[in-house]
Amino acid sequence: MSSNARFIGPVLSILLFLAAGTAWGQEEARLSAGDTAWVLTSTALVLMMTLPGLALFYGGLVRAKNVLSILMQCLISAGLVGVLWVLFGYSLAFADGNSIVGGFGKVGLEGIGPETLSGTIPELVFIMFQGMFAIITPALMLGAFAERMRFGPYLAFIGTWVIVVYCPLAHQVWGGGWLSDLGAIDFAGGLVVHMSSGFSALAAAIFLGKRRGFGREPMPPHSVPLTVIGASLLWVGWFGFNAGSELAADGVAALAFLNTSTAASMATLSWVFIEWSHRGKPTVLGAATGAVAGLVAITPACANVSPLGSIAVGLGAAAICYLAVTLLKPALGYDDSLDVFGVHGIGGAWGALATGIFIMNGELPDGVSRLDQIGTQATSIVYVAILAPVLTLAILFALKLVFGPLTVSAEAEHMGLDLAEHSESAYVV
Repeated sequence: MSSNARFIGPVLSILLFLAAGTAWGQEEARLSAGDTAWVLTSTALVLMMTLPGLALFYGGLVRAKNVLSILMQCLISAGLVGVLWVLFGYSLAFADGNSIVGGFGKVGLEGIGPETLSGTIPELVFIMFQGMFAIITPALMLGAFAERMRFGPYLAFIGTWVIVVYCPLAHQVWGGGWLSDLGAIDFAGGLVVHMSSGFSALAAAIFLGKRRGFGREPMPPHSVPLTVIGASLLWVGWFGFNAGSELAADGVAALAFLNTSTAASMATLSWVFIEWSHRGKPTVLGAATGAVAGLVAITPACANVSPLGSIAVGLGAAAICYLAVTLLKPALGYDDSLDVFGVHGIGGAWGALATGIFIMNGELPDGVSRLDQIGTQATSIVYVAILAPVLTLAILFALKLVFGPLTVSAEAEHMGLDLAEHSESAYVV
């Protein structure tokens, strides 16, 4: 064999390897129509969670004279946060920055066009999907101080909160910040969405004070059917919230999809039997609340636990959130109007911790034990539980200096926010 012939085989092998590597790299960077279609669908489902899901869920829980104010606050969250997300929010959450917050490289979506990809989907689709999360998170908070906050200060509050609290936290968990580097797992928003809104809501409810007559006058929901319809829409929309967070139409999305409904089913069933045992009769309102608690708790864990693990997450959510709503809230005496802290704050914290407890062995990072992961999850929980309410109180204190009273007058509260703030009535006789 000649010397030239001896080198032909190795050279051809190297060239074929490089060619295959180049083709693989091109394949990885190629847009996937299937992934894009799924995330587009998921984006619409997540928007449906706010409008009309959350609007109806909260709207049915308040008194009839305040239902339009709830609908308006959900609508305006979509309007205001939708604009802020394009102008500044996305950049602060996902542009290159430091370990705390993103930079200004994508302000106004600078440099992003239809051809710009984020993985296998257009970055514009990713922006829109994440924008739906930014819209629903401050809207979740309004349930804690429903029936008493002025509309102007509410606008200023949620706009400031999204920029100061939500965007940095989203960057820290999903945008390459320090919680991501720490190894915290939050697949779809147990920390970023539910804990941040739930603990901020508690701080806001305490800062703004109780509704007049709270604890002395009955304040029952004016329409449980509206609330159940809203909860049902939330359940459907949550498939986009959780399974869509995979950003691909694949097996992980399928697991998240299955776990989402399984945890909600278990929490609904568990809440009903807990309430039945505790109070003598099961209620439709309890079943709806249990479903939402289960959905909240599985959010951070949906892609990392098995279906059996999701059953455990749902069972724990029902028990812990039920205790928070029925025992902790009356014992401490705070007026969290629609139990945002008890369901989203506590449920989100349980879900984040349960992610470490029930994570499948194959999902643990290399060299990380289950106990290590539980410790990491606990660290992230404590961090969010402190950061979100502290920043929320700072925002509210500053707004009070600017606006004066943040709550409506006694006369306006008695009249109802629908008439006092919007000159409208939901039910005209």
